[in-house]
Amino acid sequence: MTKAQQVRAKKISRTLKKLFPDAKIALKFKNPWELLVAVILSAQCTDKKVNQVTQTLFKKYQTLDDYLEANIREFARDIRSTGFFNTKARYILETARLVKKNFKGKVPRTMNELLTLRGVARKTANVILSNAFGINEGIAVDTHVIRFSNKLGLTKYHDPNKIEQDLMKLFPKSQWNTITYRFIEYGRQICPARKHDCKNHPLTKLYPRAANIWPKSK
Repeated sequence: MTKAQQVRAKKISRTLKKLFPDAKIALKFKNPWELLVAVILSAQCTDKKVNQVTQTLFKKYQTLDDYLEANIREFARDIRSTGFFNTKARYILETARLVKKNFKGKVPRTMNELLTLRGVARKTANVILSNAFGINEGIAVDTHVIRFSNKLGLTKYHDPNKIEQDLMKLFPKSQWNTITYRFIEYGRQICPARKHDCKNHPLTKLYPRAANIWPKSK
């Protein structure tokens, strides 16, 4: 990490904190298992849609045993509107069995253990650890974080795991959870992914080159 990146990261952090002091996870849940289900459902789906689905889903399946007894075809129908529902249904129900078998029915509290579950990669594990258990093991790198990390010159990588390692060097551990949600809110409320004039946006003013950096068209 260069000195310029370190200084820029501090300014970005201060600016985002002023803009979104209360930024937090948008998914609704009452316990670690519900959060795990919601995060798996959120892949390629909006948080708003996931919350609509889980509002009914969590009433129908209230305990881990309810998931263990679920019919996979019926469960897939219950989550259909989140997209990729057959895969998500398989991941969630297999993960329920793993949690019951290997972790005595409790969502594990370590990165290595979480990564043994179906449908769980580092991003998901970071979300679970920080929001369910208050453990900052790393930074959840979603599409917003990827975009702004590159746009603001905080990394040269596009691989989420490499981006995470760079960001962990730039931001103090106490900010690892909140920085994700502040970037998300910034992307949603101020600087969306579609190409537009953003030279007067708060973070672009800190790094003017960002005005000309956009995701490559597919």
